[in-house]
Amino acid sequence: MLFNSYEFILVFLPITLAGFLYLHHQHHVRTAFAWLVLCSLFFYGWWNPKYLLLIIGSITINYLTGSLILGARKQRRVMQAKILLWFGVLFNLSLLGYFKYANFFLDNLNGLSGGGFQLADLILPIGISFFTFQQITYLVDAHKGITEEHNPLQYSLFVVFFPQLIAGPIVHHSEMLPQFADRKAIGAYAENISIGLTIFSIGLFKKVVIADTLALTATPVFAAADGGETLHFFEAWRGTFAYSFQLYFDFSGYSDMAIGLARMFGIKLPLNFHSPYKATSIIDFWRRWHMTLSRFLRDYIYIPLGGGRRGTLRKNVNIMATMLIGGLWHGAGWTFVVWGGIHGLLILLNHVWRLLNPFGDGGVIGRFAARMLTFLLVSLAWVFFRSESFDGALRIFDGMRNLPHTLVEKLGPIAGFLSTIGFRFEGPWIDGSDLVSAAWLVVLLVMVWALPNTQQWMARFEPALDMLRAGISDGDTGVQERPTRWPMWAPTGIWALLIAGFFLAAFLNLSQVSEFLYFQF
Repeated sequence: MLFNSYEFILVFLPITLAGFLYLHHQHHVRTAFAWLVLCSLFFYGWWNPKYLLLIIGSITINYLTGSLILGARKQRRVMQAKILLWFGVLFNLSLLGYFKYANFFLDNLNGLSGGGFQLADLILPIGISFFTFQQITYLVDAHKGITEEHNPLQYSLFVVFFPQLIAGPIVHHSEMLPQFADRKAIGAYAENISIGLTIFSIGLFKKVVIADTLALTATPVFAAADGGETLHFFEAWRGTFAYSFQLYFDFSGYSDMAIGLARMFGIKLPLNFHSPYKATSIIDFWRRWHMTLSRFLRDYIYIPLGGGRRGTLRKNVNIMATMLIGGLWHGAGWTFVVWGGIHGLLILLNHVWRLLNPFGDGGVIGRFAARMLTFLLVSLAWVFFRSESFDGALRIFDGMRNLPHTLVEKLGPIAGFLSTIGFRFEGPWIDGSDLVSAAWLVVLLVMVWALPNTQQWMARFEPALDMLRAGISDGDTGVQERPTRWPMWAPTGIWALLIAGFFLAAFLNLSQVSEFLYFQF
């Protein structure tokens, strides 16, 4: 079941919300949360009911393992607690490895050895990457003694809460479990529904009206490249930037919808997306893009590997290893590994530039140039992220060098120089569609740079967790931004009409329902 579907918007959400609010208002708090767990399991089982056994089994084993770890710590049985932790981590990684990576590794083994090892075709359980990571953090923190034991109902809701179950954010137990006991916050029904529905509607508009429209431009270009077709300059660049914005608005829309849905139930999710194309460096980009994944990679992979505590060389190795793992987490394919490696290399170069940069922030022009360069590098890296094969990605890059044939005479000596550095002049001349597409892409770039994001519009009501740390107010993570000068959202008639317009525009375009791009991870 998709957030952007009729059955979710018209049936599942109203029934789930009405049942929860009624039970909670009647002070049947445990029953209300039990209802939410059952509805979340129904939501998960909508895709493939047999995987309900998988997620229920995963929750059961992880909860029992966490309880045993906490018990062993209380009794100062250090070795027993460590063995239980390793059991829990290996159990989770084994599930993830079998369903997501088994065929990938067997295909590579067969390619190297010439063997014919095969497994039955496996359907990837949706959301497994997310709920696996969440439960690993719980076990690790239980071993560290920085979490306490919770009842099975609270733990189950922490894992299966449907707004974040399928594609994140990767929530931390310390963020979610205390909220389930905060009756006052959950009980602000009118405020929560007003704020939540507003954010959900904005996210739905981003997904259905903007991202899905951009897919009509991006998908044919990448399909042609993967199919072996030769692309020309404007075609390749148009497809690359269209996908860059498609992914941006798709993930931004999903993140908004998840935060909005959770807020309807009185729960605040952590920020997961904070205007990443406003970033002025790759390091800044990863503070803004998939923020909870960045946090997990930092806290549970980079720092345990040694972080930056063991010298520059080891720090660089740890950064690269972390980003390669992050790339592989996104998909079982070498294109994802290369994408992660590119970002790892760019982060290393970013650190070098910070040491050598004699210009400071460069003023307005310097910041503009840094933002433009970061956007360009991220967009080029997305080519590997999107392509089905290396050949397809290379055809996209090859097309970027295939200029219109009529430019040879117009450019004169410059054409000769371009030829020496790898450009070709075999493509068709610019047509009207190229100009229209370029104009729309410029408009989108201005939008993402100039307009506040959803959380900034709503900042007065703190719609999500960690808003201070994200730089929406006085940030402390390097994302320093001035408060928006745009009118901020308020529960007024004018804003209600505007948000209703967003919702109606999206709702009327739901006939072509498409999955969110991050659902495949």
